[in-house]
Amino acid sequence: MPAAPTPTTRTRRQFLTLLGISAAAVSCGTATATGGSASGPAAAPGKQITALKYQGAVGAVTLPELAADLGFLGNLTLDWVGNTISGPQDIQSAATGQTHFGGAFNGAVVKLVAGKAPVKAVISYYGSDKDTNLGYYVLEDSPLRGPRDLIGKKVGMNTLGAHAQALLDIYLSRGGLSRAESDKVEALVVPPVNTEQSLRQKQIEVGVLSGVLRDKAVAAGGVRPLFSDFDLLGAFSGGTYVMTERFIKENPDTVRTFVTGVGKAIDWSRTTPREEVVARMTEIVRKRGRNEDVSTLKYWRSYGVAAPAGRIEEKEFQLWIDWLAERGEIKKGRLNAADLFTNEFNGNGKG
Repeated sequence: MPAAPTPTTRTRRQFLTLLGISAAAVSCGTATATGGSASGPAAAPGKQITALKYQGAVGAVTLPELAADLGFLGNLTLDWVGNTISGPQDIQSAATGQTHFGGAFNGAVVKLVAGKAPVKAVISYYGSDKDTNLGYYVLEDSPLRGPRDLIGKKVGMNTLGAHAQALLDIYLSRGGLSRAESDKVEALVVPPVNTEQSLRQKQIEVGVLSGVLRDKAVAAGGVRPLFSDFDLLGAFSGGTYVMTERFIKENPDTVRTFVTGVGKAIDWSRTTPREEVVARMTEIVRKRGRNEDVSTLKYWRSYGVAAPAGRIEEKEFQLWIDWLAERGEIKKGRLNAADLFTNEFNGNGKG
């Protein structure tokens, strides 16, 4: 087995600085490399945009992609511009006009809005349940058993300052660790596709795994869960797709069609036999012709979205507003959770 790339360390301060720079650019209306603006790539005067630029994920099928294949997006088409490296990067791309929508952990959305980015969440797209969750895994023979055992250890995750690090902080806090002790747990950036290998080669002591990559690692044996976000919080929607407020205002029919279609795809994935969903996803990946491995799709179980049709609940943002305020990363009382999202364009009703 070839050696996994060495994990790279980035501090929370560096991540937040980068996020702040991006948000500042958005608030100033800075033009992007694609020639767009903070409102997203523009349509012809008087017409609403019907071709939506977006970023995908290697070897996976996003909900918009599934919705499009099922015919739920009506006259809308999806224009793939590449694959995202993380949720924060994806929503920054949407906020700066490089794409029309992007998805990330709700805490990252809170940070972006706190940085004056004019975006609003329109639908939940991932979450955690008993079948699909974010797990923190160690080797089967690892001596690590609880929060205090992680002091001085390396935890590999896809990006800093987002879902994985937030849940790690909650786990450590509930385990009685002080802020100073928690800071001794070293969070490292490791690409998801390399996390299992990095863990097995002992480059890290804990690897954050989810979805098909988690199930693949578990099926191979030799690893065990330390905890999961479902263990800590129960079933919840963890991330949302966002669009700029200007794009929503100028393209209301497009937004309604998109959100309603994605909501239908969420419900379709819930009510359709798992084998049929996996077969559909496999077909989608193969026919888009990007030379991707489809073997991991067989481990798919659910998108984990909590509410019917992906409707957003206020508590799903309030949790992270409170967490960030407690850490001093946003000012307490500065943001109102209800202002960060809208269910107005979800035509699927309340379930």
